[in-house]
This record gives sequence, C-alpha cells and structure tokens, in this order.
Amino acid sequence: MTNTDKGKTDKDRTLAEDARETAAGMAGEAKGHAQKLAQTAAAEAESYAGQAKDAAAGEVKDVASALRTAADEMRSGSPQERTFSQIADTLADASDALRDKDLGEMAGAANDFARRNPMVFLGSAALIGFAATRFASASGRARHGGGSDPDNRRPQPTTPPATTSSGLSTGGTPAPTRTTTQQGGTA
Repeated sequence: MTNTDKGKTDKDRTLAEDARETAAGMAGEAKGHAQKLAQTAAAEAESYAGQAKDAAAGEVKDVASALRTAADEMRSGSPQERTFSQIADTLADASDALRDKDLGEMAGAANDFARRNPMVFLGSAALIGFAATRFASASGRARHGGGSDPDNRRPQPTTPPATTSSGLSTGGTPAPTRTTTQQGGTA
C-alpha cells in the first residue's frame, strides 16, 4: 500500500470517529432534553391533577354543606333528617380524605377496591359517568341560555294553515290530501 492510500484511510477513520463522537454527543443532548421535557410535563400534569383534586374536594364539601343545611330544615329526629345528616357527614369525611391524600395513594386505593369489589366498582363508575354526563349537559344548556326549561330545547308547535272549500290553504299551497287503502279506510 502506498503512503497516500494509507494517509487517506487514516483521514477517513478520523472523520468517521469524529462523526460517531458528534452523533453520540447529539444523542446525549437529545436524551437530556427529552428527560427535561418529560419531567416538566409530569410536574405540570401533577399540578393540574392536584388542582382538580382540590376542586373536587371543594365540590364534595359544598354538597355536604348543602345536605347539612337541608337536614337542619327538616323536622328534628325524622328519618329524612338523620339520613341527610349521615350522608353529609360521610361526604365531609370523604372531602377531607380526598384533600389529604396524594394522587398515588388514591389510585392505589381505587385499584385495591376494584380488585376486591369489581361489580360495585363498575356500577359506581357507570353511575359517576352518568352523573357527570348529566351535569355537563345541564351546564352546557345553562351556559347557552337554555337553563332548565325543557320547552326551550324543543321547537314550538305551529298551527297548520286553514283550508278553503276548494282544498287550497289560505297560504296558497295545496292542502294535504287523504289517501285511501284497498280496504276502504283512510290512511
């Protein structure tokens, strides 16, 4: 082999090694950036989940307060008053537990409960989904001016145009005609 060929091969090896080192360095940088992005996304998701957890705990506490107010307005000692008070106390305890636990503990507890009571868990999930759908639907109607008035969702009925003896409606369009069936009745 000649010196020029050997010099060219050494130069090619040096370029290849430089390219590998550069690629490895870029891959390391990309991996570092990806890890930082993943950590940032996880932190933001945890923050949002914490806010949602606190908001849910606040809503549950508000429902408990409303039930307690309703129980206070009922006859003392009545079954309804006792039931409302018990539900209010249970919801208040659940709200406090929800606020005090972190998301990992709650997920673990839900997983354990689902394993021990699968039918109750599925029924509860379906009930919660139904309630959430109803709540979202009602919130959407209220936001768009629908409120709780069921007539506001349906178009108002219109009166049919009056017909004249010639079979034409007063609006100038022909009135609907009756068809007869083969048995002699009208359809």
